[in-house]
Amino acid sequence: MLCRFLARFLVLVLVFTVYFSHSLPAQAANIDPYIVRYLHVTEPIALDLDEQGNTRLFSPQELSAGKKLFETNCLNCHVGGATLPDPLVSLSLKTLKGANPPRDRINALVSFMRQPMTYDGSEETYWCRQMSPSLLSQQQVESLAAFVLTAAQKAPGWGTENF
Repeated sequence: MLCRFLARFLVLVLVFTVYFSHSLPAQAANIDPYIVRYLHVTEPIALDLDEQGNTRLFSPQELSAGKKLFETNCLNCHVGGATLPDPLVSLSLKTLKGANPPRDRINALVSFMRQPMTYDGSEETYWCRQMSPSLLSQQQVESLAAFVLTAAQKAPGWGTENF
């Protein structure tokens, strides 16, 4: 009787494990908790590519990859979207929009990352690390830009002194 009970219990545990492991998205493990908790992204989101209204969908996994790239390449100077070398120029959405040219769209921010310019656009700057194609692929730099723009739009305190 005990053996039959244990056998049924093990079958039930096995069925439960198989059912629930397949019902969870396999990619969920690749989503950074910050993306879900603070950016509230669980499904692909559309972000503006350019001023003509063209958009592109970015998945939570791409935003997670962008966050990882941000941590590797940008976090030393841009903690919480602030800019330590120049505190007046943060990564807030308002500041990104106010740059010349504006940096509040994916393509514009990618252009800036490929060739960093001063905030007024008058000359090259060496404060920001240049993300050359040999350093980051186009997909990687777009994921990085998508993370920055999504954080600027949604993350509490991003680019402000109140984070």
